[in-house]
Amino acid sequence: MTDTTAPQTATAQATPAAQPSVFDHRLQPRLVLPLLALLIAFPLIAQATGEDFYIGVASRVLVFGLAAASLNFILGFGGMVSFGHAAFVGLGAYTVGLLMQQGVTSAWLAWPLAMLMGAAFSLLVGAISLRTQGVYFIMITLAFAQMLYYLIMSFKSLGGDDGLSLPSRSDIGLGLDLAQDATFYYVVLALVSTSLLLMARVLNARFGHVLQAIKENETRMQAIGFPVYRYKLVAFSLAGAFAGLAGAMLANQGSFVGPGMLQWTQSGILLIMVILGGVGHLYGGLVGAAVFLLLEEVLAAYTVHWQLGLGAVLLIVVLVAPNGLLSLRRGMWSKR
Repeated sequence: MTDTTAPQTATAQATPAAQPSVFDHRLQPRLVLPLLALLIAFPLIAQATGEDFYIGVASRVLVFGLAAASLNFILGFGGMVSFGHAAFVGLGAYTVGLLMQQGVTSAWLAWPLAMLMGAAFSLLVGAISLRTQGVYFIMITLAFAQMLYYLIMSFKSLGGDDGLSLPSRSDIGLGLDLAQDATFYYVVLALVSTSLLLMARVLNARFGHVLQAIKENETRMQAIGFPVYRYKLVAFSLAGAFAGLAGAMLANQGSFVGPGMLQWTQSGILLIMVILGGVGHLYGGLVGAAVFLLLEEVLAAYTVHWQLGLGAVLLIVVLVAPNGLLSLRRGMWSKR
């Protein structure tokens, strides 16, 4: 008699590994690698055509893309609708600005500290707000952001309403001068790419699977023994750290830090970017930021009422692709 138990067992063990989980998010190298190559070549193309201005625009798009991606990390994959996310971005920016006022220009010190400040404040906000749900959670995150906004405005050492002007960009060493727009662009591109890769690794790991399962059915996950509150708090803190990094780069990009970075309207803009690109899509925040900021740039060149045109475009996108622009690509692939 032949023993078929071992082959069947091996097949049963191999099948789950061969099939990706519904909570896995592929990096899609066939699409990402050509795009990354284009982004690497972009400054060279801009300089060759005499359009150096657009290098700064591209840097701004990447920075806001990271900020929106950090919001999408908790909104799209954790179901946490934060309306105070700009506070973490602004806190990271003010960390860099305040250190620079004290003569600390090293990016190796200021930028990780900006991430730490963003993570620490998001840990505080999350520890309180995550004990609630729904509209209460939204309002508490908004309340914390507005409290920080008014607190920063009250300190004259932080510039008050006028903000802080940075005398220079951070010093990263390694023979790189961030004062050069092209150099700053490549540093931003490297950090944003690394951050998105880390988010993907987290989402595809056990922690990310549990986080997404909590979004789908929090009550069931809690019933089977998962520490739901702890998972959500860690995710909220990670998102705050990435937002703090985006704030550090934003401060350097514009050489200015102002209280407007923390306003609830900025949180609304980040939320729009995520919805525009696609909630729950790995690259949704980046795509939404690119579309939003480029539309703003184009429309503002034609009319001072560019917000009206932008609103019309956003309305069309919501009607045509309610799940975001990236859902259109998924629909195209499903028809093939």
